[in-house]
Amino acid sequence: MKYRSYLLIAATALVAACTSSEKPVDLTEKSNKNTGKYEFGTVSEKALSSSASLPGQLVPFNEVNLFPKVNGFVKQLFVDRGSIVKKGQLLIILEAPEMEAQLQSANSRYMQAQENAQASKEKYERLKEAAKEPGSVSSLDLDNASSKMKADLAMAQSEQSNVEAVRTMQGYLRIYAPFDGMIVQRNVSPGALVAPGKQTDQPMLIIQDINKMRLTVYIPEDYVDKVDLAQPVKFTFNAMPGQEHTAKISRSANALGSMRQEAIEIDVINENGKLKPGMYAEVKIPMVSGAKSLQVPNSAIVRSTEKEYVIAIRDGKASLVGIKEGLAGNDSTEIFGDLKPNDKILLHGSDEIKQGDSIQ
Repeated sequence: MKYRSYLLIAATALVAACTSSEKPVDLTEKSNKNTGKYEFGTVSEKALSSSASLPGQLVPFNEVNLFPKVNGFVKQLFVDRGSIVKKGQLLIILEAPEMEAQLQSANSRYMQAQENAQASKEKYERLKEAAKEPGSVSSLDLDNASSKMKADLAMAQSEQSNVEAVRTMQGYLRIYAPFDGMIVQRNVSPGALVAPGKQTDQPMLIIQDINKMRLTVYIPEDYVDKVDLAQPVKFTFNAMPGQEHTAKISRSANALGSMRQEAIEIDVINENGKLKPGMYAEVKIPMVSGAKSLQVPNSAIVRSTEKEYVIAIRDGKASLVGIKEGLAGNDSTEIFGDLKPNDKILLHGSDEIKQGDSIQ
């Protein structure tokens, strides 16, 4: 019995010693097999979808900033912001007292010139009648009278033109609506002094034609030759989700702007007046059937502060190929660059890989 107790104590001490001084040994066989550092893919060539989704913005069909052509004070203002106006409707009357004085002065000079011209004409006709009697009037006197009559008549015509010019300037004191539309901004009040200004100055009124509007869409340079201008487009306004509209492309710029994009316009009739200038829309631009493009997995594109590129594998080395992105999908993105279908690329690019690095 005592012998069994000694054995139990000895076994317990041995287990305690192993637990405190030794660690378990991992007998799992370590694999030295190299599973590969990189994953590879290829550039694919696929047909473009039937349409490209691009943003668009509504702008008025016509918009004019109304400035005065002459100096004056606002005498009467017949409209305000939100007023609906018709073409030719009187909007503002300006007042310029000095212009009335100019008109009176011009009329006085014209009347005087008319009297002089009439007197010269009567004198010439009398001399011409008297010249029928031989030797009664010299040819020189008759020529001088004719010249004086013509000069006075020209002066009268000049003064008449001055009167018409002043009257035209007076007409500028009345501001009329150039087309049917709505006043969207009013920046003057009765009594305000106004003067002709530049386009950058604040206008008296801004009028917009919102009965028909332009939906402007900018097509990226890489798609301008793939857009089917003959097919109708579909668009949905962000402020009116679920309401899809259909229309045809009305016109295109046929030139690229500063952002390397071509502007196209779609005329939209504002039937119920709910459409507002500045509203954004998602526009589905139809593409020419059969057009194809290069596509790569989204993870293959490396984006840095300097450029966007994919890493192609050429002769076992990394080649950083700069690209431009096109339409993006859930899994792949359309690209433009020095690549061909079936080119080998890295599926997970990284900016740690440099040009010419060996890729195995």
